[in-house]
Amino acid sequence: MMGPDSRSMDFKGSGKRLLAQFRPERVTMYGMLAAVVISVALSVLGPKILGHATDLVFAGIVGRDMPEGESKAEAIERMREHGDGGMADMLSGLDFTPGDGIDFGAVGSVLLLATGAFLAAGLMMLVATRLSNRAINRTVFRLRGDVQAKLSRLPLSYFDKRQRGEVLSRATNDIDNINQTLQQSMGQLINSLLTIIGVLAMMFWISPLLALVALVTVPLSFVVATKVGKRSQPQFVQQWKSTGAMNAHVEEMYTGHTLVKVFGRQEESAKAFAEHNDALYEASFKAQFNSGIMQPLMFFMSNLNYVLVAVVGGLRVASGSLSIGDVQAFIQYSRQFSMPLTQVASMANLVQSGVASAERIFELLDADEQEADPVPGERPVDPRGLVEMQHVSFRYEKDKPLIEDLSLVVEPGHTVAIVGPTGAGKTTLVNLLMRFYEVTGGRITLDGVDVAKMSRDELRGGIGMVLQDTWLFGGTIAENIAYGAESGGAARSASGKGGGGRRAGVSREQVEEAARAAHADRFIRTLPDGYDTVIDDEGTGVSAGEKQLITIARAFLSDPVILVLDEATSSVDTRTEVLIQKAMARLAHGRTSFVIAHRLSTIRDADTILVMEDGAIVEQGTHDALLAAEGAYARLYAAQFAQAVAEVD
Repeated sequence: MMGPDSRSMDFKGSGKRLLAQFRPERVTMYGMLAAVVISVALSVLGPKILGHATDLVFAGIVGRDMPEGESKAEAIERMREHGDGGMADMLSGLDFTPGDGIDFGAVGSVLLLATGAFLAAGLMMLVATRLSNRAINRTVFRLRGDVQAKLSRLPLSYFDKRQRGEVLSRATNDIDNINQTLQQSMGQLINSLLTIIGVLAMMFWISPLLALVALVTVPLSFVVATKVGKRSQPQFVQQWKSTGAMNAHVEEMYTGHTLVKVFGRQEESAKAFAEHNDALYEASFKAQFNSGIMQPLMFFMSNLNYVLVAVVGGLRVASGSLSIGDVQAFIQYSRQFSMPLTQVASMANLVQSGVASAERIFELLDADEQEADPVPGERPVDPRGLVEMQHVSFRYEKDKPLIEDLSLVVEPGHTVAIVGPTGAGKTTLVNLLMRFYEVTGGRITLDGVDVAKMSRDELRGGIGMVLQDTWLFGGTIAENIAYGAESGGAARSASGKGGGGRRAGVSREQVEEAARAAHADRFIRTLPDGYDTVIDDEGTGVSAGEKQLITIARAFLSDPVILVLDEATSSVDTRTEVLIQKAMARLAHGRTSFVIAHRLSTIRDADTILVMEDGAIVEQGTHDALLAAEGAYARLYAAQFAQAVAEVD
């Protein structure tokens, strides 16, 4: 199967889609854009104002050394008569008065105006930055919410085909990278682009010739940026792909670190980590190196531009076509023009990395979702737990059938045990009932209502489920048990992972009663803080069997119409299992129970035992009847359960 990152990178499409996420922030973005425009306009006017101050100072220096009473024209003509034609040409473009020195009042007014312009520009940039941060944070906030909502709508098959660490990397690392990229680049990019436009306009206003000279290096800069960008973008895609793969490996190894040590696979695990780490290093190094050469190349272009402007500008001053102040302003503008180009180029690595992460997020958001619930959904009038499977067919892959034409009726209050070899379809049958997967043929009804016409919340809200894999969340034991009585549409699955404490209306007495029914009360009270003992999501401090008892108590408290136990007693000792089965018998009164187990007591006490092979029910009946039939169940019993009967009896 093709992985999520096997397709090629669509930089332009993903970039546009990322920008489209800002639509709800249009008002804020317009305000930010207005503030940036004002800030850039004032910043661009600054060099022109300072150039005027330079002209005033230079005019004063030139004028004070000339005879008083002459006019400017007379002074220039006198210079030509004395053979100073070059100086006369240069001063012809300067507004000076012979005999007058520096007008410090005028110079001070100009400098005060420049200071005010720069202060106002800084203030408006502060406003723009605040608005930008607001828009970015709110957009990323919504994006995180979209990812969380999407994960809840994805079918179980999506997670079955992907490593958990890789999915977690998208929901955490990639979104964080998008946030960091936007914070560091978006406002600066807008400011740089507007600065380029404003500076270019001022440059053409002062001298079209010098403006054209300054633009000579732009095409070369564009070619360099394009070439470098194309080389580095695939490396950024590979960088985040390698990050997801390494996170998946780390998550697996740390989750199963006990198993790794038991089987002495530390060296293999470390070797695999080193391979992932090397792959990430190589991709990161290539991405950063390729994009990193952008800035020195752009600095070279900037310095080349500076030299060209200085040479041509000097010639224009010498000819009297421009004043020294205008050339000074133009040199500042050339720097201002080159600087944003360099900034845009230097941010290429950030932008490329952010867009690579955005594509991974969009790939997740575009994944096929489970079928939508019908609106309005049907619901049983009198929930009793009558389950019917009518000619049900199912296959995980189109060309590999698993369950074919399966029909079954489970009466309310009956306990049905499902046995069979691995891969026979036992757990799949329960997954179809819970609508974790949809049937490919036939239908399943609950109290006469097709489960496909019920909302998943309504369906799963009446089903309590305990799996072999026991998952607890960080919190007290009482909160973990009370999680089974959480209100809302989520399935009351004891394998569910999440947070939250007891909902309103669930008392400590009800929690303790459920624990007693699951025979968990005794060991809970031996803990330092009893029911208030805090455990983490790995259940540190309690054994595997004790964790199983907590999850079973959680299912008891959910008060379900249907109870599903998938190898639920696999982690408890034989004596505890017998006690649990007695409690199950009380709990099953008036409830339909599906039990998937290989343990003897579970199967012997069931009202009906289903024997499955290759997705079909080959036998069904009571324990004694199936043994007397000497069929598949009898062979399975003889092979797996005979010794266990002797031990228990």
